[in-house]
Amino acid sequence: MAYTTINKSTDNFNTKLYTGTGSSLAITGVGHQPDLVWIKKRNGATSHTVTDSVRGVNKQLFTNEIAAEESYTSVLTAFDSDGFSLSTAGLINASSDTYASWNWKGNGSGSANTDGSVTSTVSVNQSAGFSIVSWTGTGSNLTVGHGLNKTPEMIITMNRDNGNGYWVTYHKDTSASPQTSYIYLAVNSPKVDGYAGFWNSTAPTSSVFYNGTDGDMNTNGEKMIAYCFSSITGYQKVGSFIGNANVDGPMIVTGFKPSFILIKNVNATQSWRLVDNKRIGYNPNNIQLYPDITNTESTSEYVVDIVSNGFKVRATDAGVNGSGNTMIYLAIGQSIVGSNNVPCTAR
Repeated sequence: MAYTTINKSTDNFNTKLYTGTGSSLAITGVGHQPDLVWIKKRNGATSHTVTDSVRGVNKQLFTNEIAAEESYTSVLTAFDSDGFSLSTAGLINASSDTYASWNWKGNGSGSANTDGSVTSTVSVNQSAGFSIVSWTGTGSNLTVGHGLNKTPEMIITMNRDNGNGYWVTYHKDTSASPQTSYIYLAVNSPKVDGYAGFWNSTAPTSSVFYNGTDGDMNTNGEKMIAYCFSSITGYQKVGSFIGNANVDGPMIVTGFKPSFILIKNVNATQSWRLVDNKRIGYNPNNIQLYPDITNTESTSEYVVDIVSNGFKVRATDAGVNGSGNTMIYLAIGQSIVGSNNVPCTAR
């Protein structure tokens, strides 16, 4: 049996819930100093805010918006040793409002990577299969070093300078030829196949991913960002399943108890779905948010049960269980058995 090298998942990723105060606020208990912080107000229709240590604490992107990067001093003010600090913007810290944050550990503000045809800046956590990658487009086909030392299976990219950016996403299971397929994070549209403009018709390798000439990923002189993920035994899984439109839905074996699940039906006009182990935090009441829209979290339909070795789909909702459709997912969790041989418990 292959054991994970990660004994404490919260050293690398953690969901942290908090209540806003309307005043400067330090969020602690994350378990590490995060390099990527994704925040969404749970009880209000606001954008999903994404901040990372490579772009800088005052630079924000929004997963549900087709918009360029914005600079705010009223959102995050610091990445702290056990969390992050907030200013007073209602988007992330309105008095008495409730929020969810998802926090990833990289390796600080990043360093130069020369594996590709252009130099990238990479903040990487190889043991957790995660990296943040920044580079500048050339308008010509190019390669970008990602730092993972293994092939990324999901890459979420954004043109930081382009007001028409769509969060172009690569996933190994979008099609039989994922290097010519893409799906957007910021909209609910299905995948598109047979297109060379984003990945230059070439699958990523253990050192680089490929850029075609489409301006959403490669405009000359414009800054790009990517978040890269690869599967790690017992900790992280990039995968897919086929829906059956039944409340007795597919059982997805990840090899760990998930703490975060991101799902998209690639064959249908359906929103992305995001479930974690903190909101509400027990079966069958795992409630969902939607990364491509501003909606408050749904408390009317519970789409999956989180179990000790994966997740069980419990809804007929086409967004997570369309009949005969392919659902891609990213799942992060804690190990069933780590290198310390300590099993995790069921819920």
